[in-house]
Amino acid sequence: MYKHLTPGALPSSMQLSNDGRLRHFLTIEGLSPLLLEEILDRAEQFLSLPEKQQKKAPLLRGKTVMNLFFENSTRTRVTFEIAAQRLGADVTSLDIRTSSASKGETLLDTIRNLEAMNADMFVVRHEHAGAAHFIARYAAPHVSVLNAGDGRHAHPTQAMLDMFTIRKHKGEFPPLKVAIVGDILHSRVARSNIHALNTLSTGEVRVIAPKTLLPFDVEKMGVKVYTDMDEGLRDVDVVIMLRLQRERMGSALLPSEREFFRLYGLTEKRLELTKLDAIVMHPGPINRGIEIASSVADGPRSVILQQVTNGIAVRMAVMAMIMGSGGMA
Repeated sequence: MYKHLTPGALPSSMQLSNDGRLRHFLTIEGLSPLLLEEILDRAEQFLSLPEKQQKKAPLLRGKTVMNLFFENSTRTRVTFEIAAQRLGADVTSLDIRTSSASKGETLLDTIRNLEAMNADMFVVRHEHAGAAHFIARYAAPHVSVLNAGDGRHAHPTQAMLDMFTIRKHKGEFPPLKVAIVGDILHSRVARSNIHALNTLSTGEVRVIAPKTLLPFDVEKMGVKVYTDMDEGLRDVDVVIMLRLQRERMGSALLPSEREFFRLYGLTEKRLELTKLDAIVMHPGPINRGIEIASSVADGPRSVILQQVTNGIAVRMAVMAMIMGSGGMA
């Protein structure tokens, strides 16, 4: 469907307006450290508001946000809805199963019809890498596009909520060692996190996975590669576990899920190899007993549920910045 389009077809500079503000948010690649820090600072402002003000910051009153989820999602879709509503926007979530797209309407026709309904922003999740870029390229000038995950390519707001969570618990990035563990090959979260961590000058970014779940030439992304879990976890400050994405695997890349957990599952014993104050993260949904033990996911070093809370503030920050809203009403 998108043979003519690659995620790189839209230069990262086209995410920005002439004055340097965010116009779209499609990928972390090419964005400056200052812009990433601005997103984090803005999210901190939202999170620090009293609870009543958090739930009523009408910076986007009169704007219409349309959530276009062509791929299943609960956590991401709901947090985007909450974020937009808290900013005072009118929010519509398109159910693709009952939309005209399920009857054969092209993606471009779907977009044109939604533009005619006076949409100001599309939040897009799609199974094909490059779909959000495609929409941004052909959308009307007044419409902004926010990528909520496209194929294996990118999930920029997940990366930013992960960066926000790390900063809340660990402070500055340069002294840190961060390990990303699991299905690196199929993970858009891993790609976006690697770009964000390196942009923010993280001391060392490690990936830990079996060779069958590592992208070719992954070292060129600026990471240190480990195929031994115990070695890779030693003395890290942050552990980001990833879900095994069976739906994206074209063939059997693993002997069994039980074997994967034995070799790469995060247990309490393995967690002892990390620094004493290391935190454990996971973008969800969690496969307990496959990539992480329940005792770790629910344990004192887990910040997984905090990631979800932080995700609302980060998505509010990105939406407000894209829509050009400056103050904290």
